[in-house]
Amino acid sequence: MRFLIIEDNKKLAVSLKKGLEQEGFAVDFLLDGKEGFQRILQCKEDYDLIILDLMLPSKDGIAICQELRQQKITIPVLMLTAKDTIDDRILGLNIGADDYLVKPFSFDELVARIKVILRRPKEVLLAEIRVRDLILNATTRKVFRGKKEILLTLKEFSLLEYLMRNPNQVFTREQLLDHAWDHSFDSFSNVVDVHLKNLRKKIDDNQDEKILETIRGVGYRING
Repeated sequence: MRFLIIEDNKKLAVSLKKGLEQEGFAVDFLLDGKEGFQRILQCKEDYDLIILDLMLPSKDGIAICQELRQQKITIPVLMLTAKDTIDDRILGLNIGADDYLVKPFSFDELVARIKVILRRPKEVLLAEIRVRDLILNATTRKVFRGKKEILLTLKEFSLLEYLMRNPNQVFTREQLLDHAWDHSFDSFSNVVDVHLKNLRKKIDDNQDEKILETIRGVGYRING
């Protein structure tokens, strides 16, 4: 999953990015409200969550959230603020934020709130996904092929979950890169191919039925 942080405190933004990447998420951050709003409009299909500071230069978090909802952009928004009054929290929630976290906050609480928000997507996403005898549990982060547990890296898990939630759909390398890595990543890198090669070895080696398929010259898909 991929997040966008819009937060003018660079030290905090960098810290959150680093921590969330260690949790297995791809994270971009911007320091300016207007720039952040434009990024969302341009890349609204790329992000699964926006972490949005209330007080921002150029365009504040309330205006950003309000305009997103007016434009029917339903990406979940977790709002951050130093203001801790009931009126501020009510305002943030009323204009479309999904949750509200008051600074200073613990990173563990941020992660817990993110997980709650992501359990309430536009569509109900099952925690357990099955494609033939391949089983992925998004809650426990465990994968099984038949009765054998398969140990994956965070990136491998993210890529596999994305493919399994969209069986039989072919994804290009660029689409997979956009899903699992941040905007600063080198789009000419072969990192997707390397991860998919390792993933195929783990889930398909010594199996009669091959689930992960390379579509030559196009990309990859999970055969349902």
